[in-house]
Amino acid sequence: MAALAIESHERKQVQIELRIEQEKVERLLLNILPPSIAMRLKQESSSIADSFTSATVLFADIVGFTKIADRMSPTALVLLLNEIFSSFDLLTEKYGLEKIKTIGDAYMVAGGIPLERADHAEAIAFLALDMQNALDRFNKERCQSFSIRIGINSGPVVAGVIGIKKFIYDLWGDTVNTASRMESHGLPGEIQLTEATYQLLVDKFVFEERGTIEIKGKGLMRTYFLKGRKGSSIDISRN
Repeated sequence: MAALAIESHERKQVQIELRIEQEKVERLLLNILPPSIAMRLKQESSSIADSFTSATVLFADIVGFTKIADRMSPTALVLLLNEIFSSFDLLTEKYGLEKIKTIGDAYMVAGGIPLERADHAEAIAFLALDMQNALDRFNKERCQSFSIRIGINSGPVVAGVIGIKKFIYDLWGDTVNTASRMESHGLPGEIQLTEATYQLLVDKFVFEERGTIEIKGKGLMRTYFLKGRKGSSIDISRN
């Protein structure tokens, strides 16, 4: 009887440890993927790909990062990026948006995926303005002078998970490429948007028309700078 009791106790202990490890794996999975996608991935063996007719994509990039990296130690550089991007992560969560990935010093976010929402462009606009404010606070607290370029575009995208190793939830399509171009062809300290996103936001936000500019791979495009929300004071000190 004593041996059976010991065996039963050991079996329960193993089950508890397995459950704890499973919970750790699930928490890790939820840190990598949206909850709805993580659930599907556990149930489906094939790749996941969904089409969305309307979403908004944001790219942000720290201006002059290569020069900054040259004069900092690797450890200090990682700590700096972690502090800045962690503040962006909190804002992304605040607005219910989906962080897609970081690529070096670039930060990519999307609204309207994996769950559709009508206000995806508005949520991204609020995020972009708050990202500027967060970096302003960082500069004041750390006596730095960093600035970011932000580019935004709206339109159809394909989102999903492909591959079997080191997978991420990613986006594809012309909407994504154009959002990236809005960032790379933007100006330091500015939030540049396409006509498509402008039309979704024009009634609620204040803009400055940049005009028609040449965009690599796209030709001439009319773009706008997002300056603030209508009815609120606009900080033009960075311009």
